Amino acid sequence: MKSILRILALTLAMVTAGISAVAQNNDRDHQRMSREQLAEAQAKYIAKEMKLDKGKSDLFIETYCRFQGEIWALGPRPQHNSKGNDQESQQAIKDRFEHSRMILDIRQKYYEEYSKFLSQSQIEQVYKLEWEIMNRLSQKDGDKGNSSGGRKGGGRRTTGR
Repeated sequence: MKSILRILALTLAMVTAGISAVAQNNDRDHQRMSREQLAEAQAKYIAKEMKLDKGKSDLFIETYCRFQGEIWALGPRPQHNSKGNDQESQQAIKDRFEHSRMILDIRQKYYEEYSKFLSQSQIEQVYKLEWEIMNRLSQKDGDKGNSSGGRKGGGRRTTGR
């Protein structure tokens, strides 16, 4: 009888430990990627889709990650504030214009960087693939009910479209 209880206790302990381990693995699987990890994954996807050779791929990934870092450093897009007087509304609009100008400046800077190692049609393909990724991500955010920005479906496009 004692041996049966020991076996039962040991089995129960093993099952409990196994369930705990599976739960921890699931938590890790569901953690969100950091911005840097997301940018690198996007860059790798784009490089793979474009069938870039190893050298160009590595250079593109590094450049794209720097580009995304500079965009993120600007901070979030100024929000629309429909409540307020004309002066506050005017300032909010000017703030959004300035933010858009800074994004454009960064995009032009990295267009010049890309031009050093990609053809113009390849750069156009980068923008197209980036736009598709952003749309896919914003649709996923929209499905979850997230609103991370002022756009329908959430998210912020950083492409020139």
